[in-house]
Amino acid sequence: MAAPQNKLFPAIGQVVDETDKAEELKPANDVTSADEERAVQEIESLCMKCYQQGVTRMLLTSIPFFREVIVMSFRCEHCGFQNNEIQSAGQIRPEGVVYTARILARKDLDRQIVKSETCTVIIPDFELTIPPNRGQLTTVEGLLRDIATDLSENQPFRRIDNEAAYNKIETILEGIRAILADNDDELEDKATVGAVKVNSAVDKDAPMKPFVITIDDPAGNSFLEFVGSMADPKWNMRTYRRTRQHNIELGLVDASAEPEPERQEVDENIGGGLEGQNEEIYVFHGTCSSCGHPSDTLVKKVNIPYFKDILIMSINCDLCGFRDNEVKSGSAISERGKRITLKVEGREDLSRDILKSESSGLEIPEIDLVLKEGTLGGRFTTLEGILNQIYEELSEKLFNDSKSDGAFETFLAKLKAVKSAEHPFTLILDDPLANSYLQNLYAPDPDPNMTIEEYDRTFDQNEDLGLNDMKVEGYENDPNVDAIAKGETS
Repeated sequence: MAAPQNKLFPAIGQVVDETDKAEELKPANDVTSADEERAVQEIESLCMKCYQQGVTRMLLTSIPFFREVIVMSFRCEHCGFQNNEIQSAGQIRPEGVVYTARILARKDLDRQIVKSETCTVIIPDFELTIPPNRGQLTTVEGLLRDIATDLSENQPFRRIDNEAAYNKIETILEGIRAILADNDDELEDKATVGAVKVNSAVDKDAPMKPFVITIDDPAGNSFLEFVGSMADPKWNMRTYRRTRQHNIELGLVDASAEPEPERQEVDENIGGGLEGQNEEIYVFHGTCSSCGHPSDTLVKKVNIPYFKDILIMSINCDLCGFRDNEVKSGSAISERGKRITLKVEGREDLSRDILKSESSGLEIPEIDLVLKEGTLGGRFTTLEGILNQIYEELSEKLFNDSKSDGAFETFLAKLKAVKSAEHPFTLILDDPLANSYLQNLYAPDPDPNMTIEEYDRTFDQNEDLGLNDMKVEGYENDPNVDAIAKGETS
């Protein structure tokens, strides 16, 4: 089945090579054979600008590292109007996809973008969100030029009718002009009908402010090109499960149909409140640390098998969308510290549950990664999840540091290879309070790839944790306690 599919959707490079070869070998007057062997199909269609007959060209091809697509291009010889569109030739993917690229240099403007009709483009630096529209095969630079053209179209009218909107859009246009290094005349000419020669922003020598571009497609039919390999430190991809609203918008679910109730398994231990049992969820009213509006914090005690009780705290602001979660120990302070060493040999190890407490450090010696205590706070996730969080935090540093000499970018490429388990590596969790946990896949038997060591804390470690001055027994006769009590009552 693979051969007919490849013949129907050849790669773009193969189409170009075959077309050039056919042009060289065909006789000068042989027009019929050229039409039969042409990879691009031409169809006459109506121009929606002048209502004359134009030509639509269709190309069935496959994009490397992506999938099969249909590229369509329309041009009207009467009025000069032209348009292009791309549609997926495959099925809707089972999961949505989000691509993120950090555009740090002008060469990054040449990254290819496949934007389907269900794709949303987000540029946070401009506070700009482009809703789903027609499919498009372009580059980052081409997308910015289209945005500038669309936003510039009605600016003179906005200046009269809505000056606030005009000023906001003009701020976005100024940022795009600075990136493209175009003057006002070039953008105005671009807004006119017909082909206009504009110099590529990639080849210009003007300074450029870095920015982030995100492509979110619930259908999974969009793509943002990486450079070299998927270990590109400026590029990231993640998948997610579609919501019911996404399925309705994609036409996969009937909007009038009632949603099926989610099946929830009843746990007899929930609400018991005993040691080693999961308790109910408690709600604490507070304020959002991002926007300052009222928001609730949810707290639940959970027992991890073969470990201890923990407290999971979560906040989700309905107003601004801020979300955060943290994990703290729900048991007594251990007498000794604990060091866990795991030899990661394949991707199956990335699915291990990991609890990294706020007092734990993390090391990966193969790439010289060392996280001190307190970094990332407390996290209860998988090994893949915590490596993704580390990568995202550090890649933000690269994005904000425009003077990076390339060494940190090389380190991020190594980290990306590690979080994909492209080669074996060693993970070390060192927790003086022994409140961290790494799942044993062979429990209750020992894990051959995991080593757990207990050690006595040093005086400095107890001092940093505040344990040297902590007195939990015999404090009733302490004169300092009596002095404090008298001071409070007086």
